[in-house]
Amino acid sequence: MPAQIIQANARPFNQVAVDPVTLDIIENALRNARIEMDATLVRTAMSPGIREQGDAFPLIADHQGKMIVGQFGSYIGPFLDGYDGTVEDGDLIFLSDPYSVGGAISHCNDWLVLLPVFKDGRLIAYTSMFGHQSDIGGMVPGSMPIHATEIFQEGVRIPPVKIWKKGEYNEDLVKLVMHQSRTPDWCKADLNALIAACRVAAHRVVEMVTRFGDDVFVSATDLLLQRNHRAMKHLIENSIGEEKVSFEDYVCDDGLGYGPYKIKCTMWRENGRVVLDFDGTDPQSQASINMLLNENMMRMFFGIYMIMVFDPQILFNDGYYDLIDVRVPEGSLLKPRFPAALSGRTHVLGRLFDILGGLLGQKTPQFLNAAGFSSSPHLFYAGTDKHGKWFQLFQIGFGGIPGRPLGDGPDGHSLFPGFTNVPNEFLERYFPLEIVRYETVTDSGGAGLHRGGNGINMVYRFLEPGTIAIHDDRWFVPPWGVNGGLPGKRARKILTKADGTQIVVGNKLEGYPVEAGDTLQFITWGGGGWGDPLARDPALLAKELKQGLVSAQGARDYGVVLVAGEVDAKATEALRAEMRAARGEFGTFNFGPDIETLRARCLEETGLPAPRQPVWQGQRCVAAA
Repeated sequence: MPAQIIQANARPFNQVAVDPVTLDIIENALRNARIEMDATLVRTAMSPGIREQGDAFPLIADHQGKMIVGQFGSYIGPFLDGYDGTVEDGDLIFLSDPYSVGGAISHCNDWLVLLPVFKDGRLIAYTSMFGHQSDIGGMVPGSMPIHATEIFQEGVRIPPVKIWKKGEYNEDLVKLVMHQSRTPDWCKADLNALIAACRVAAHRVVEMVTRFGDDVFVSATDLLLQRNHRAMKHLIENSIGEEKVSFEDYVCDDGLGYGPYKIKCTMWRENGRVVLDFDGTDPQSQASINMLLNENMMRMFFGIYMIMVFDPQILFNDGYYDLIDVRVPEGSLLKPRFPAALSGRTHVLGRLFDILGGLLGQKTPQFLNAAGFSSSPHLFYAGTDKHGKWFQLFQIGFGGIPGRPLGDGPDGHSLFPGFTNVPNEFLERYFPLEIVRYETVTDSGGAGLHRGGNGINMVYRFLEPGTIAIHDDRWFVPPWGVNGGLPGKRARKILTKADGTQIVVGNKLEGYPVEAGDTLQFITWGGGGWGDPLARDPALLAKELKQGLVSAQGARDYGVVLVAGEVDAKATEALRAEMRAARGEFGTFNFGPDIETLRARCLEETGLPAPRQPVWQGQRCVAAA
């Protein structure tokens, strides 16, 4: 049964006229409140994942649970439909179990708090924030076991509970949860930071309601939702055709030796709505790469992509969700059945953005992005130092962003624009390691009129024995190029032992022992290229050679001959003419070799054995073909 909203004042809100100036003030006040949530969080959290990298997502919703400002779309409506408790003034709800909110949070490391905002006895809004916790118990440090086969192995699962109930703090609940973590101090500080961020936003909402009145505030939020609906309806009518288009891409492997796993989506417009149908996606994995895809989250992904590509000035909110029909087959990689493991879902999450680009660009290739969002690389390093003190690092790395219609892809940038890197000085101060190098990988971005962003090579020297874990992808199936652009280079990881022995290690690795003096080259993928490489300005290649972004040999992919760092114009003209004659016409997409060719060349090209083709039985991978 749905949640019961307890209000001392249940008078319905009245729809009233809101003048444009007032609407603009409320809109920008809400934007600022969302920014203040982020600022509060990073100033009070302790873990580097939240404090330094910003792995947390805020939301302010109206009294019905529809997001007005935020990042990950509103899960509040579906949550309230399935929550069998009450919602009262002074409550604050706490949860982490993805299955309890239909995948609105995608793994148990994401702790979510939800604060209903009351004024004069009436529910007027919700504020919410979730953030990634560094450790919530489970079978491995960091609580994201690659080899997990069910969610019970991934740490504490918190169903929706009240951490504050009618103004009373449930301290015993917090003690119980923190008892499961290897880093309880960080977790408790981060939880308090999430709560503080929500309270700051709630205070700002009450200030707005006090200034303008309940009815004006609610009417203004309705207008913001309606405006977003109109704008998205226009974008859909002008950008999405009624003819079905399909696109598929792959997660390279599951960490257990099987792969790749196919994600397929078909898109079309029907009766004014966009349909996103994932029929044809592979069944769920036996390992943790599954993602419980929340339909509203997919609507949010689609909307963000449309807005960023076609009209970046639109305020993103939940107003357009009824215009998008998301269909995800049960038992698939995107909607696994309980109790499937979910902790490694970042590879699927990143690949969804690449797939959206491939779908939306087929009708309008001038707006098409190459591939390169792809994944969210993770490194874990844990152990006990010589003083007997436990240390545990969780760090998010960055790959190359795809080449785009308007320019090159950024080098080594996050999939999410708000994420930042952990400063090297911070890492060396708080963890027993040295950062030997932190640099872009020359030539790793796919060649194109607009180059794909280069990947990153971050070289760690470990100063204490311990274990490492790696979560990354795009090591087997490369990021594809578009409109003549070439694929980006693939990810790889190389461990050099203190005695000089080099070992190519997997991009999904768990519990691997390292000794003091070992170094790890953590190399991420490059983004695919956009447009004809032979149309790129040769002078720009000469400049990038000096910057270390391309090499003289890599410049030849653009048909540019560089001698002593300068363009040889005559040789360049001749090489480009030869390359044009040899290649013929190019298609919209350049995926590189097919899967079977990649398998045949895998060991030679990557130093790793090819993943084995999954075979499913009863919706689960059981053996190699």
